Amino acid sequence: MSKKVELIEVTQANVSETGFFCYMSKRKTEGFRRKFDWVRARFDEGLRIKMLKLPERGFIEYIPGEFAWRAVNGADHFMFIHCLWVVGKSKNKGFGGLLIDECLQDAKRSGMAGAAMVTSEGTWLAGKELLLKQGFKPVAEALPSFTLVVKSFKSAPLPSFPDDWEERAKRFGKGLTVLRSDQCPYLEDATMTLLDAAAERGIRSRAVELTSAAEAKRLSPSPYGVFNVVLDGRLLSYRYLLKDEFFKMLKT
Repeated sequence: MSKKVELIEVTQANVSETGFFCYMSKRKTEGFRRKFDWVRARFDEGLRIKMLKLPERGFIEYIPGEFAWRAVNGADHFMFIHCLWVVGKSKNKGFGGLLIDECLQDAKRSGMAGAAMVTSEGTWLAGKELLLKQGFKPVAEALPSFTLVVKSFKSAPLPSFPDDWEERAKRFGKGLTVLRSDQCPYLEDATMTLLDAAAERGIRSRAVELTSAAEAKRLSPSPYGVFNVVLDGRLLSYRYLLKDEFFKMLKT
């Protein structure tokens, strides 16, 4: 790393001032408000958000595994990373490793067995390569491109993925179902875009609100947990889809 960078730790006391990195320029939107309320409700569960101080841009969000909003089993003894972003000119300066190390040190201080994260080679989640460089090991995979990676400090049962993804998706039946939570501020627009698109094509649609980590673990038809798009009982996507993307998927 070429220079030392300061980190800002987001807390109950300062979150109104600091925000939580995403949607900083959109504080009056519904997405920001919902994420803000979600964050404030999670601090008592051990949520940590640490951001690079400007002009650098990046952050990490993590929480004890029992409260993780990802569809993963057996993560109770691990610190679980929800999000890891380094963007723009801050990339390739070693800041990703710095943020991961913050999580690892907090996990050690908390007496946990290690740290874990769901990665993806698609969008909305970090790829696994950076985590592997920091000593994480792949322990499970799921379609289309998810990998569960873990770094252990001491002996403990490893977290794992469920094995009933298709069955989970089938439970939602005909039509379009958007499973969403408030863990990400982008999900409000993502949900409304899909519901509007379904209405344009005369497709019956609904949004299912995930209101707890337990619901995300139990109901999600993909490891991502907090946002899933299910069409006629089949997982269509776990990421934000523009209307044109959705319409194109309908043809295939």
